[in-house]
Amino acid sequence: MTAIDSPPANCGADALHRRALDRGIFLIQRCDGCERAVFHPRMICPHCGADRLSWFEPDGAGVVYSTTVVRRKPEAGGDYNVALVDLKEGVRLMSRVEGVPPEAVRIGMSVRARIASENGQGLLVFAPQQEAT
Repeated sequence: MTAIDSPPANCGADALHRRALDRGIFLIQRCDGCERAVFHPRMICPHCGADRLSWFEPDGAGVVYSTTVVRRKPEAGGDYNVALVDLKEGVRLMSRVEGVPPEAVRIGMSVRARIASENGQGLLVFAPQQEAT
């Protein structure tokens, strides 16, 4: 992997996750005890209580579990969606789906993670994934 594997001693799980995103890398954790994926970054596994969590790059494939449209005036940036996405690895996270109108995001839609840059920081977003026909 990269230099993010050797964070400063005072760097917690959230800070390490943020550093990775800012470098264009999407990481989640896996428990060394029960081997289940974990997200949001933590120090202790929420499944089994083990305190050894390892970082890995997930596949990035996911499915929209839930979505809503946040309405804003055009001068405030316009409407956008907020979606809960279930990753293939078994974790659920909140983000947005880009590349389609906010109201076109649907429950069950296949999406793929990517890192966008917003205000100089890495931001995890999703884009619709083409369905195989």
